[in-house]
Amino acid sequence: MSPSRRLKKVNLSWVRPLTAGLGARYQQIAAQIITAVDDGVLKPGDRLPPQRELAQALGVDLTTVTRAYTEVRQKGLLEAHGAGGTYVAYSESGANGTIDLGMNIPPLLNSAEFAHMLERGSGTPHATASPMDLMSYHVGAGANRHRAAGAKWLQPMTGNTDIERVVVCSGAQTAIAALLLAKSQSGDAIACDELTYPGFLAAARLLQRVAVGVKSDEQGTDPADLERVCEQHRPAALYLNPTIQNPTALTLSVERRTALLRVAEKYALPVIEDDPYWLLSERPPSTMFSLAADTSSVPVYYVSTLSKCIAPGLRTAYLVVPSDEPLSPVLDALRSLALMPTPWMAEMASTWIESGVAVQWLARIKSEMQHRQTIAASILPGKIQADPHGLHLWLELPRHIDPYRLTQTALQQGLGVTDSEAFATGSFSPAALRVSLGGAIDRTRLTHGLTRLAELLQGDLGRRVSNVV
Repeated sequence: MSPSRRLKKVNLSWVRPLTAGLGARYQQIAAQIITAVDDGVLKPGDRLPPQRELAQALGVDLTTVTRAYTEVRQKGLLEAHGAGGTYVAYSESGANGTIDLGMNIPPLLNSAEFAHMLERGSGTPHATASPMDLMSYHVGAGANRHRAAGAKWLQPMTGNTDIERVVVCSGAQTAIAALLLAKSQSGDAIACDELTYPGFLAAARLLQRVAVGVKSDEQGTDPADLERVCEQHRPAALYLNPTIQNPTALTLSVERRTALLRVAEKYALPVIEDDPYWLLSERPPSTMFSLAADTSSVPVYYVSTLSKCIAPGLRTAYLVVPSDEPLSPVLDALRSLALMPTPWMAEMASTWIESGVAVQWLARIKSEMQHRQTIAASILPGKIQADPHGLHLWLELPRHIDPYRLTQTALQQGLGVTDSEAFATGSFSPAALRVSLGGAIDRTRLTHGLTRLAELLQGDLGRRVSNVV
């Protein structure tokens, strides 16, 4: 810290009473400090109150304040000088960036735990596979070892799957695009939810397929409206994200899934079941893939990625092709798009799956997301739709808020959020936000970001946003 500006007088202007229900008290104190630094209320060189004095002022234990100061100091925002006091640091590291509430990624990717797991795993591919296996061309469905690991990972979702039906892909986006190429032609309609995954919409546009929205009710995708779409548009396939749906966070019941399969069977409609969140769900129903195998002749292509329950950087997803469907059209499409999955990443993913590390990390993510969903529910106003362990929630907006202007104002204030228009197949775009909870680097930053968002929704700024021209 520069000695030219180290204030002896304590800056107390940032201190606010703690509020029940807004998370742990140490997190509230830490969030207040971070907010004050972001807003310029606390400036580099400002002195914070002694921990014991702040504890008395807020009516908390000394250890609570110590924990809050320690957490903020670890982010590089504070400097402790023993008896000389605690000061706001001059370092720019830590909190002064955008808090990502807009991207669905698993949490803890910046944590020491994950770094340790990554460090252990980074040397594993070379130990378990030859340089030729890792660095040469391997066109096709993937190495048998990788396909077997995929079948093991998929077992809770698809049952005991023949590894010959498992295709290793370089991410779910590649798998989805390949299925669109293999199962439809340019100009074909593809049925999907009115609000759906933007990656699917981007692939459909690029490949000149027409995404046709199916309406939903309080239980999710409406079978009656799917029948209407089939009658009017004769779609070549049905794309669904049936578990913790992106963006609405709804999970289709077994009854609703079965009803949709009946419509698909009636119209000989192949189903693309994109299921990245099934393993995160508190009570996941049977997959449509499993239901179809037991009760229906309709082909269901099942896609499951590691991006949402382990890490996006693995770039590994698994596609299960139904037993009565040919593999070659899908493999040809995959080859045209990405040639092959990255062997090094597929080898690392396989090792984590086989060793049990992947399941352990999944449990850690679910536990962390449960805490984050609880924090969000305690802070955000209005109607929320969410799964207790999901990466995101769906938040209905007050009538006076314009979604687009809200997202722009939030961005100006260092918050990344996504409004419903990003997910819309057509003109239907309700006043709602998808709020992603995994991207914030920790719970303190998440609390800080959600508190700011709540202020936008409830305060004068929110009302002014709706009147901006």
